[in-house]
Amino acid sequence: MDFKADCDFFNLVFKFKELLEEFNKIHNLSNYKDINKVALDSINSLKILDFYPKNCIDIGSGSGIPAIFLSFILKNTNFYLFEPNNKKASFLTYVKINLDLKNVFIYKNKIEEEKNLKADLITSRAVMKTKELIKISKNVIKNDTKMLLFKGSSYKDEVDGLNYSVLNNANRNYLLIKDLLCLEKY
Repeated sequence: MDFKADCDFFNLVFKFKELLEEFNKIHNLSNYKDINKVALDSINSLKILDFYPKNCIDIGSGSGIPAIFLSFILKNTNFYLFEPNNKKASFLTYVKINLDLKNVFIYKNKIEEEKNLKADLITSRAVMKTKELIKISKNVIKNDTKMLLFKGSSYKDEVDGLNYSVLNNANRNYLLIKDLLCLEKY
């Protein structure tokens, strides 16, 4: 599918950067040097996406990467960000309010505790090994749920036996994993 960044996207990225710098003065949340590069890395993952998700769950959202930037592009997708750390969840709420992100919802708990949501897409960036992430996500997975993961060069050690496709971009590998209901194997 063809998802593009426009002026609105870059304006939101600029505002996000200002909010992060402001928050970092007090809380030292993140040390990203180039937010534009991080934002583009986040949305570059959409090149591998072959559908338009209605509900996306981001696990271990941290400072909101990639979910916040994806929400700027996928405006009709609901993004549920799970971040149990108080400081990080506070920042995410601060961003949601200040950028008026009506499609973003913050959950200050672990994904294992969620009982009501089901995802079309699950995203995560550097939270844990792939099969462990699938295991802890089982309560939000439905028949056609896919998982979009941001991985480094050693991803092949984590995907043995999984149905996946990969998009390589410099030092980043975007994995799109399908057939997540085969959890019993893991």
